[in-house]
Amino acid sequence: MSDDHTHVQEFFTARAAHWDSRFPDDGPAYAAAVAELGLHEGDRVLDAGCGTGRALPALRAAVGPSGVVVGADLTPAMLQAAVRAGRDRDGRLLLADVAALPLKSESLDAVFAAGLIAHLPHPTENLREVARVVRPGGTLALFHPIGRAALAARQGRRITADDLRAEGNLRSLLAGSGWRMTSYVDEDARFLALAVRGA
Repeated sequence: MSDDHTHVQEFFTARAAHWDSRFPDDGPAYAAAVAELGLHEGDRVLDAGCGTGRALPALRAAVGPSGVVVGADLTPAMLQAAVRAGRDRDGRLLLADVAALPLKSESLDAVFAAGLIAHLPHPTENLREVARVVRPGGTLALFHPIGRAALAARQGRRITADDLRAEGNLRSLLAGSGWRMTSYVDEDARFLALAVRGA
């Protein structure tokens, strides 16, 4: 396991037990972002870096009982919190790294990723691995329930020109990873970029 993984696991392990209570009002924002993925009954979807599984109920509702919902996270404590919250009833939970997903190529219709991109040690390669498990024409949602400027202010920092989530940077990153960005929203209340996997 790389130092990047160790750092991510330590960060989230220390916060897992109280993660949901820190963000109690995010549910509607998650549901709205999931709705923009355009999922259908019976679709197969991954919540990459699912954390405590806050998106899993909305994903399950979108794909219905015949669909497949998988939540993958690198941190056991976050998955344990998802189980305590009962979200394992909405999807199968996997202890897995998005850099090496234990899923068949082109086996999914969509991927939802909330707050993931800032924690990817090798964004191009990692997003390429995410693309591997999605069928051509499948979709990706990169989401955060707070916009870039508001998040930076909360963290006491400034947005820099090399911010991966800046529109131009993200468009280029996605293009180099097998995705084509189709929409981009960055406002105080949310960040959402949608992309389609190329052929």
